[in-house]
Amino acid sequence: MKQAFYSSSGWETWGIEFKPVIPEGMSLIFDEDLLFEDDRGLRPSVVVNRWACELPTNKCPSDNSWPSYVRAVREWMEFGDEYGVGLLDGRDRLKALLGAYSVHRARGPLEARFKASTWNQHIAMLGKFYSWAIDNGYTTALPFTYDYATGLFEGQMSEVKVNQARRRQAKGHVTIKYLEDDFADLFLKGLARLEPDGSEERGYRGREMARNSAVGRFVFASGPRKQEFTYLLACEVPALPKRRTEVPTLVPLPWGITKGGKFRNTWADYDALVELHNYLAFERATAVAGSAWMPPARWGEPLIVTEADARGGRVNGTRMQWEDLGPGERRRLVAPGGGSMLLSVCGPGRPFTAWNTVFERASNRIRERYEPRFPHVHPHRGRHTFAMQTMTKLASGYYACLAQKVQPGDTDAALALYLTSHEPLLILRDLLGHSSALTTEKYLNRLDTTRIFADLHAAGDRSTARSRAAEREAAAEFGEDDDDGDGV
Repeated sequence: MKQAFYSSSGWETWGIEFKPVIPEGMSLIFDEDLLFEDDRGLRPSVVVNRWACELPTNKCPSDNSWPSYVRAVREWMEFGDEYGVGLLDGRDRLKALLGAYSVHRARGPLEARFKASTWNQHIAMLGKFYSWAIDNGYTTALPFTYDYATGLFEGQMSEVKVNQARRRQAKGHVTIKYLEDDFADLFLKGLARLEPDGSEERGYRGREMARNSAVGRFVFASGPRKQEFTYLLACEVPALPKRRTEVPTLVPLPWGITKGGKFRNTWADYDALVELHNYLAFERATAVAGSAWMPPARWGEPLIVTEADARGGRVNGTRMQWEDLGPGERRRLVAPGGGSMLLSVCGPGRPFTAWNTVFERASNRIRERYEPRFPHVHPHRGRHTFAMQTMTKLASGYYACLAQKVQPGDTDAALALYLTSHEPLLILRDLLGHSSALTTEKYLNRLDTTRIFADLHAAGDRSTARSRAAEREAAAEFGEDDDDGDGV
């Protein structure tokens, strides 16, 4: 069985009257003989492909997720083929197969094993397929057993359907997914080729360090998802404020690259924007100047841009808004002066997207050279770290205090009003792009909300201790007795 991506290019030569109604870029599966039917009727692979084509309108709009959903069903089908159990077989046979599959993924060959979180994702995808297949009359059999549990979260009770095939996994706060302040600082210095003390790292000859440092700092300062910052265009970076400001600057993230296609604003601090603009003005400008780069043919037709500004430009002669372009179109954009339009480029102006590799190499180098306890860092950990750092500042009143210093006529007065008139959880909800404050609350609990309030409590204790020490010192100056019971 093969898995491939669909393209309608050249459909006129396929001997059909109309263009197939299949989403561009959809991941599809095909049997080795390329047949859609046999003497038993419709092939299961056709059923899977029909389900796949409905994913964009079935709570899975992201094209990055489609291959994973289809792969989960394909691997389940291939496992069933070894035992003679079909994808749409009877319930008893499917349940027996699920037991064998669970053992295979838990204790089978090393390359086949899933950790608990991966297994649970796999099972959730299979559950979506079988629910769809039952609703559409392709089968009546479900391999899973479900139970119902009543959950209470922040005073709200709800009944939750639980797949009994799920494995138990560690609570979110046990497996820490963010970097503490000292590790975050160490990581950003590693991206910039700096020693922990801030001096230039010796014996390491990295490439594109200005890009890595500027974009990495931007990720930690604004919390975008990997797709959102990878496919952000250079012209979409907000202008640097005319004067230094402690209030963050809003960073619009266009709907064409956000999860779920929802426009949102996040923000970034002044210093992070300064470093990003320095990269744009020097290293990036040098890379794209006069570049002859063109997207490879497998990406599709080059999109030549003219008359570009911050909001849009002419793309192959047609005026378009940048916000309407998805990741696939954005990486094909060729700037008026040459080179890619993406914020991040490499070599002679080519688009750069391999951020997993950059983050992993930096964390490996830090672990080998400086800190054996340093974790593996992927781009999404930057988002988690932003969420924790921002919530800590919001909960402590840091941003509210800054906002009070803003004058009514200042350019950041509107953001200052927003900071002083909204609850911290609602502000973080908007920055992260969550649909509700409840989602943000659960998200923080998975990261470790207790750490935020433990830090605030400790800060309060330190503040009280400093106050008492000052009182004792003043009392000693005037010869008064220390009678508060905790001595000097």
